[in-house]
Amino acid sequence: MNLSVSLKIVYCICNLYGPNVAVFKGYRLPKAAEEYLATHGLNNAIYSIGASDVQSQLFGQLAPCPFQQPSSVNGKAGTRNAADNWIKKKAGSTSTPEGSQRKLPELESFMETLPVSAYGCSCILEFDGASKGNPGPSGAGAVLRAIDGSLVYRLREGLGVATNNVAEYRAAILGLRYALERGFRHIRVQGDSKLVCMQVNGLWKTKTENMTSLCKVAKELKHKFASFQICHVEREFNTEADAQANMAIHLQVGEVQEEVERR
Repeated sequence: MNLSVSLKIVYCICNLYGPNVAVFKGYRLPKAAEEYLATHGLNNAIYSIGASDVQSQLFGQLAPCPFQQPSSVNGKAGTRNAADNWIKKKAGSTSTPEGSQRKLPELESFMETLPVSAYGCSCILEFDGASKGNPGPSGAGAVLRAIDGSLVYRLREGLGVATNNVAEYRAAILGLRYALERGFRHIRVQGDSKLVCMQVNGLWKTKTENMTSLCKVAKELKHKFASFQICHVEREFNTEADAQANMAIHLQVGEVQEEVERR
């Protein structure tokens, strides 16, 4: 069975108390099964398997989903609307003068590349570094969000004495590693460090040995994702990660703290 996401196949894990939805490749689901799946937001499923058949040798390594799709969201359109609402909420504030108001970069291009079945393993990473003195006491902060913009994890790491650019890179690396460990395969990364974003994208050269080493680590992590996007945003759109970075300044060197958003 080809599990490539490019096929856009939805694999439906049937509820043990639902109707029998077992089906072989090339055959349609029974009408009762289709109606049952439709009530759970799953339409036109090509394949369906029983929960007892989900074995590691069938799918490979399995990773838990860190969040659940809201029950009111049905399919890609609903998730797209949720993400659009989040963008408008963050970009449409009237507290800043009209001339200085900037719009958060759209998620549309990133979401267009994802099949519906990939939404559960997709996330948005916001990163930021802080250094009091540059170099001085520093910290790395990162935030992982679901594709609809809802917060999932907060992360922070104490770095000791470091420059601001080092802290920014360490924050991005902290978030990327954590995302991989939690089973995310598709990621959009954003931060207010133009240097990190441009260097990881290969558009700017690294000028010091330290930056070259950190950029290499970030790129190695980048290639472990099925899809990856990184972009620069203004500081006003990075406040949550900034808060984590400033809290991390007071941590011991190498100390990492995480917070899971309860749902």
